[in-house]
Amino acid sequence: MRVKTGYTRRRRHKKILKLAKGYYQRRHSTYKNAEESVRRALQYAYRDRKVRKREFRRLWIARINAAVREYGLSYSKFMHLLKEKGIDLNRKMLSELAIREPESFKKLVESVKA
Repeated sequence: MRVKTGYTRRRRHKKILKLAKGYYQRRHSTYKNAEESVRRALQYAYRDRKVRKREFRRLWIARINAAVREYGLSYSKFMHLLKEKGIDLNRKMLSELAIREPESFKKLVESVKA
């Protein structure tokens, strides 16, 4: 018995074309081009969710390093001293402290140095 794929195919195509909304030229209207673009876009989105985490970590490290150098320490020495003292703050919070509350960050650095 012959089975036509009309309903199934139409649903699959509509799903892809909906994801391609806002794309330029034929990428938003032609299934073949839209599918290619959407697949690539989804791959980039998956990859870049991981890349974003790396980039933020790099940013936090750079901020902490800049803030700590004012007190005569390097980033790596500061992190080592934090671990030795048993102070468990993540890099995101340390960078926020350095930016938003410099006085408390200064106290933290001095307590670690002592």
